[in-house]
Amino acid sequence: MRARKKKNTPERLLKYSHLFINKENRDEAFFENKKIKIEIGCGKGAFISQSALLEPDVAFVGIEKVSDVIATAAVKTDECGAKNIRLLMADASELCDYFSDHSIDTVYLNFSDPWPPNNRAKRRLTHRGFLEIYKRLLTEDGRLEFKTDNDKLFDFSVDEISSNGFEITYLTRDLHSENVPNVVTEYEARFSQEGVPIKKLVAVLKK
Repeated sequence: MRARKKKNTPERLLKYSHLFINKENRDEAFFENKKIKIEIGCGKGAFISQSALLEPDVAFVGIEKVSDVIATAAVKTDECGAKNIRLLMADASELCDYFSDHSIDTVYLNFSDPWPPNNRAKRRLTHRGFLEIYKRLLTEDGRLEFKTDNDKLFDFSVDEISSNGFEITYLTRDLHSENVPNVVTEYEARFSQEGVPIKKLVAVLKK
């Protein structure tokens, strides 16, 4: 069943328009002399808001293509009080239209849609087609961080990432059993409460 569209989305997008970047307004001064970290599929904004508060000198961009969802993220990011967040309503395939080559320090992929592989694997954000975009955008020392609850998507992503220009430097199939820094997303909190192990990997560009 298709989710019912929220009637107040246009009003919220207008109210928080100062948080958005687009092709007409790149807000280049906001990014000047800062590391840039982007979350593709930022959902309702919990991860990007927490991360921005932890690293106030970094420019964070939450990217989401669904207007109702990014409108909610706009409310959350505004309420968190962080001044180092911008939002972008766009598809991941369009990122090179908004960011310069080798300008991104970190790409976060958190609980991306698993897209069943029958003729739709190309839509997975860890598919080699998207990996080529990340390779173009990432700095020489840039990182790709991926989290999911889905075993099949994780296995696919490990193979795809390691075979297409990246070196995996960290991998776990039970993130919450390890004592490592971690910003929890909305989905992650729910899945963890249900006892579902969270998988994570970190990858860097092969030298």
